[in-house]
Amino acid sequence: MRSIKSLLLAAVLTVSLSAREQVNVNFSNLEIKDFIKLISKITHTNILIGQQVKGTVDFVSSVPIYDDELMGILISVLQTKGYTLVKDGSLYKVIRSIEAAKNNPEVKRSGLHVKGPLMVTQSIKVDGENVDVVAAKVRYLISKTAKLMTVKETNTLLVTDYPKNIETIKEVIRDISLKKKMVVKVIPIKHTSLNKLKMRLINISKSIFNSKIASQKVTIISDDNIKSLIIVGVKENVRKLEKLVEEMDKESSISSGVQIFNLKNSDAKNVLASLNSIVSKQKYKDESMKPHISANEEINAIIAIGDPMVIKGIKHIIDELDSEKYQVYVQARILEINKNNAEDLGIKYGFDGAAITSSGGLYSLATNFGGAAVAGSVGASLASAALSSSMTSGFALGATIDFLESHGVSTAISNPSILCVNNKESSIYVGKTISVSSGTTSNAVSGITNSYKREDVGLTLKIKPRVSSLEKVTLNVEIILENVLDDGSNNISGQPVTSKQEVKTEAILSHGESIIIGGLVKSYDRESVSKVPLLGDIPWLGGWLFSSHSNSIEEDNLVVILTPYVIGKSEKLSQLQQDLGVLAKLQKEYDKRVFAAIEHQKKMKKQEIKEPLEDTVQNIQTKNPLELEILKNAGQN
Repeated sequence: MRSIKSLLLAAVLTVSLSAREQVNVNFSNLEIKDFIKLISKITHTNILIGQQVKGTVDFVSSVPIYDDELMGILISVLQTKGYTLVKDGSLYKVIRSIEAAKNNPEVKRSGLHVKGPLMVTQSIKVDGENVDVVAAKVRYLISKTAKLMTVKETNTLLVTDYPKNIETIKEVIRDISLKKKMVVKVIPIKHTSLNKLKMRLINISKSIFNSKIASQKVTIISDDNIKSLIIVGVKENVRKLEKLVEEMDKESSISSGVQIFNLKNSDAKNVLASLNSIVSKQKYKDESMKPHISANEEINAIIAIGDPMVIKGIKHIIDELDSEKYQVYVQARILEINKNNAEDLGIKYGFDGAAITSSGGLYSLATNFGGAAVAGSVGASLASAALSSSMTSGFALGATIDFLESHGVSTAISNPSILCVNNKESSIYVGKTISVSSGTTSNAVSGITNSYKREDVGLTLKIKPRVSSLEKVTLNVEIILENVLDDGSNNISGQPVTSKQEVKTEAILSHGESIIIGGLVKSYDRESVSKVPLLGDIPWLGGWLFSSHSNSIEEDNLVVILTPYVIGKSEKLSQLQQDLGVLAKLQKEYDKRVFAAIEHQKKMKKQEIKEPLEDTVQNIQTKNPLELEILKNAGQN
C-alpha cells in the first residue's frame, strides 16, 4: 500500500531542475523516513539519516507549492520530532535539534540578509544599548534549540538559529535602535549662570521625562571651559530642552543678580565682615549659587553678585545692620572733695560733718544728696526739694555739687562731655607728657649721656554704652586719673613721682539719670603755719614766739558723676543740646534760691525755713512755658 502511494505521488509530481516549478503534494499517514526519501528524490539532494526518526506525517495541499519549499517542509516535520537538517558538504544530515549548533552550521556575514530553511550562525551588532540588556529582551524570540550569546567587547549578539528567527531578532533590535537613537547637542550659554541653568534644566527634565524609561532619559552636562550645556537624549527630548534654554538664557537675569547697597549709618568694612561670616557658614547645593560680596570703602557701599533670591536675603541683613544707631551723650563731672574741708563746712552750716562716713556723707557723694542721709539744714532743704518729685532730684544733686565748689570743698578736675555710638567705646584724655629718665650711657668722647622717655600723665575717661531702649542704657566705664606728686626735685633719685587712680564699673541707668562713682581716696601730709600779724614776720623771734607750725593728714576723694542721654535719631541731638542749655539755666536759678534759703537758715539758726523749697521749684517751673515742658520731660526721665 505504501509503495502504491509513493508511485501515485511520483506520477503526479513534475520536476524541473532548470526553473522553479509548482507541484501538488497531498499525502497522509506517510512514514517520516519515506517522506525524507521522497524529498531527497524530488530536490535531488543527498540526505543522511543517521538517527532513527519514527512517526508519520500528513500533508494536505489545496493549492500547488513550489518545489524549493519542500526542504522547509521537511525541516518543519523533523522539528516536531526533535530533529533537524544540517549541511555537511554536498549532503544533508538528520541530527537532533539540540546538537545543531555543534555541527558547524553555516556562518553568515554580519549585516547580510539570511534566508533558507537551515540553521545558520550570524553576529548582530547592537548600537546605542547594552548588549546584555538587548539579549534579555530578544531571547524569547529564538527557537527552543537555538543558541544566543553576547560579546561585550564588541557589543555584539552571536545567534545560531533558523534564518526567519534571526531576521525577526534583527528587525526588533533595529526598531529599538531607531526609537532610542540618541543625539548630542551643545548649547552655548551667553547670559545666565551656567551651573544655575543646569540645575534648573535637570529639575525640569525630571518633571516632563520619565527617567525610568531608557528612551526618555536625558543627560545634561555643563562645560565651564566653553560655557556651554551638553544635552544627550533622543532628538525630540533634546529639542524641548533646547527651546527652554533659549527662553531662560536672558540678559536680564544676570543684571538682577547685581546689587550695590550704599550704607548710611554703618562702615562698609564692618558690614562686609559680618556678611562674610554669615555666608561662609551657609551650605549650597551648587557652589556657583554662593554670592560674591565685596566692600567699596570710597563710597561706603556693599557690592553683592549672585542669585536674586540670595541677594534678597542679603539685602534684608544689610538693612538691619545699616539701621540708624543709637547714640548716647554722656555728661561727666570729675572732682576731688577734701574730707577736712567737708567736715569744716558741715560744722559751719550745721551739718553733722564730723559724724558722716565714707559710705554715706556729703564729702563722699555716696548717697542721695536730697535725701535724709545728709543731716542738718542743708540736708533738710535738699530733702524737701528732692522728695517733692523725681524731677527735682537732679537739681538737688547739682545744687549740692555747686554748693561744695562755691565753698572750696571740692575742686573740679574736668567736666567733659562725650558723644558715644551704641556698642562702641569712646574715650577722652586730658593731661600732659613728662620726661622720665630711662638710663644713662657713658663713653670716652661724650661722657655721660642721659636718655629719657615720655610718659602721659592725666585723666582718661572711657565709656562704652549698650542701649536696650530709649529709656535704658548700660554703661561700661573706665576712669584713670594720674597726677604728678613730685617732679623729682624732692627726692634723691631725681625722678618724678606719680599717682594713679583707676575705676572700672558697669551701671544700668535711665535716660537723664545720674550715677556717682566714688571711693578713691588720696592721702597726703600737709604742713601749715599760723602766726600773729606783723609780729610773726620778725626774723627768728617771730617764728619762735609768735608763730606755730602744724602737720595734718589730708584726704581727697575722687568722685565721678555720669549722666547719660539716649538719642534715638541724629536729628534729636540738636534738640538735646537746646534742652541741656535750658536745664543749665534752670540749675543756676535753682542754686540761687536754694543757697539763699540755706544762708537764711544759717542766720535764723534753729528756725525753720519760711519759704519751702517746693515753692522755689514751682516758681522756676512757671517762669517760662518752654522751661516748664523741659522740666516735665526731666521728671518723666
